[in-house]
Amino acid sequence: MNQDRYEHDAHAADVTDSAQRAKRDLRERVKELTCLYGIMQIAVRPNLSLEELLQNIVNLLPLAMQHPEFAVGRIILDHRPYTTTNFHESPRKLSADIVVNGKRRGAVEIAYLENTPPSELGLFLNEERSLIEAVANHVELIVERRQAESDKARLQYQLQHADRLATIGQLAAGVAHELNEPLANILGFAQLARKSPGLPAQTEQDIEKIVSSALHAREVIKKLLMFARQMPPTKARVNLNEIVQESLFFLESRFAKQGIRLILELAPDLPHITADATQLQQVLVNLAVNSLQATPNGGSLTVATFADDSQVSLVVEDTGTGMTDDVKARLFTPFFTTKDVGQGTGLGLAVVHGIVTSHGGSIHVESKVGHGTRFEINLPIVEPPES
Repeated sequence: MNQDRYEHDAHAADVTDSAQRAKRDLRERVKELTCLYGIMQIAVRPNLSLEELLQNIVNLLPLAMQHPEFAVGRIILDHRPYTTTNFHESPRKLSADIVVNGKRRGAVEIAYLENTPPSELGLFLNEERSLIEAVANHVELIVERRQAESDKARLQYQLQHADRLATIGQLAAGVAHELNEPLANILGFAQLARKSPGLPAQTEQDIEKIVSSALHAREVIKKLLMFARQMPPTKARVNLNEIVQESLFFLESRFAKQGIRLILELAPDLPHITADATQLQQVLVNLAVNSLQATPNGGSLTVATFADDSQVSLVVEDTGTGMTDDVKARLFTPFFTTKDVGQGTGLGLAVVHGIVTSHGGSIHVESKVGHGTRFEINLPIVEPPES
């Protein structure tokens, strides 16, 4: 009789324990699914920045743990942390890497504070370990999608910008050709008039102004044609380091006078490229003069070269005033300038863009207001044809 009662009580206890475990497992599973559902809802909200999105996700993590009141969370992406309000480092944590396109970009972490009560099931459940892995996977997908959207938007802008520059180039070339002939007549007749005997002094001065203005206009037209790629480059095998040294030779005194330290970081054994040396000199001089004008209170100008298997690169970086995103977006547009009237035509960087493009290269700009500007020009290494 006692034996039967004992077995009955043991069986009842087992049933009760099983029911409690099932209830507890169900409760934990509901919390985990609620967390994942919340992440999915956050991910589809269109107006959230990536930073806001990650912050909202990390706030959900502690709620999915078996001791949410003692749990803290952190997501690290590209060295930037997003944490719950009471987060601090703890050795009692779970972590899962965030890997995007094969590269580790950060981690998802959940940790317990020191005063967390002990649990017979252990500090972290297996389901919680799986949850952190799932959250890391979701973050990876979100980052990949945002990156793809950003790349698409940047490509669309580049295509629009290239199309706009091409249209401006066609218009500029047409205007330049139309102006060339009458300008040549003005310059020719002014030079003839200057040779006439017995001219009053005032007339000689006026004719000199006409000649000077016509020569200036001719240079503007030449730059327009270069921007529009109507002046084919005369290409030969050249060394970019030699072009840098020759181009900066005449500007060194201006750097010193303005209190600008010139730093050369030229890669040894730089491969030769096929290019027009004169045009590349103009590229460097235009960029250097631009940096001089952007660094009125002294600073430094770094000119560097380096190469890889397919291209040679030129970097011109200053510590000047920098520029806003709006100015950077219009940087290569002809006649756009931030300089005072009479201090520039707004064609210098447009010409740089035209020359680099005509050489099959690319130009990239980074700038921050108050910190300076960095231009990087990449030119392909084109081997000479076999004779």
